[in-house]
Amino acid sequence: MVGTTSVEQTFRDEWGRVLAALIGFLGDFQLAEEAAQEAFAIAAERWPREGTPESPRAWLVTTARNRAIDRIRRDRTLAAKVRLLEVPETVEEEVDETTIPDERLELVFTCCHPALALDAQVALTLRTLGGLSTEEIARAFLVPTDTMAKRLVRAKGKIRAAGIPFRVPPDHLLPDRLAAVLAVVYLIFNEGYGGRGELAAEAIRLGRALAELMPDEPEVHGLLALMLVNDARRDARFAEGTVVLLSDQDRSLWDFDQIAEGRAALDRALALGGRHPYLVQAALAVLHVEEPQDWLQIAALYGELARLTESPVVRLNEAVAIAEAGDVERGLALADSLGPDLDRYHYLHATRGELLRRLGRAADARAAYEHALELVHSEAERSLLQQRLGMLEG
Repeated sequence: MVGTTSVEQTFRDEWGRVLAALIGFLGDFQLAEEAAQEAFAIAAERWPREGTPESPRAWLVTTARNRAIDRIRRDRTLAAKVRLLEVPETVEEEVDETTIPDERLELVFTCCHPALALDAQVALTLRTLGGLSTEEIARAFLVPTDTMAKRLVRAKGKIRAAGIPFRVPPDHLLPDRLAAVLAVVYLIFNEGYGGRGELAAEAIRLGRALAELMPDEPEVHGLLALMLVNDARRDARFAEGTVVLLSDQDRSLWDFDQIAEGRAALDRALALGGRHPYLVQAALAVLHVEEPQDWLQIAALYGELARLTESPVVRLNEAVAIAEAGDVERGLALADSLGPDLDRYHYLHATRGELLRRLGRAADARAAYEHALELVHSEAERSLLQQRLGMLEG
């Protein structure tokens, strides 16, 4: 006997691989997804009563494939597809799992094709590789379910209409296309890092899958390391609805096993000769969880990351590290120089408020914190800023 929980776990573990195999076989996103859903529904009904098959993945692919072929045969307008499939009749024998190609890599590159809008890439990746329902994705991104459903339908339609190939890009296109895939995964992670833990966990699961599928790509391991180390502090980052700064976090709440996994992923990326910004960010994440923190090295790495990315946000982090290393005046000067680029970024004003407070310039610090409060959207971060402002007034 097998319980519902076991079926649900199989869904989480196998959805992406089963769907990828079906898309590769059928050449139709929508038909493959409907067939996969039907197969999992049958499993949820049968497995608790009959037991889990010896090879769940093969059972699911076989069942879904047979349902898809039956559906094609019933629909005379798709008769041409039956001939293309070259399957004379529905086959009830279960296919050998070793003959099922792992086409998740083809699937992720298809979902993240540049012809699709970024929001569609994110939604399609979560739906197809992650197995999240339309309702779950809509809830995570705070949009109505109908809006998300239409977004997914449009994305699948664009893949079909534009003839986007279900394949890994050729070598000369791979670097740019891989960068797009990693950007989507990191965007999903960052959406979850602000408090929606299920999205962060899903991004890490996608990162692990990519590391398995592309073991010789240092950027993949670098991004996985970055996500693992940052996510390991998740339970300590919020308390009573307020963001808890790294220096104030309860380290007993950190997941040190996950930090160790992140370090190993970073070591793998470095051994492969990677120099991508994700690797530098991962190295910074590791340095931030060390005790004591080496702020001079952290500042130097932020400087290197700023040169790689030309990002004013990275420069702001460099300013903080310089101040933490002991040169508050220089850190403030660097933060002040970023005003033209980051004036609408509340972290700039919050950082200026903190550095001004350390220099004893209470009135200027108060003005900076108040400006940050005008720009902040997160209630947890608003609460932290109000605490800092209260400390000045106290």
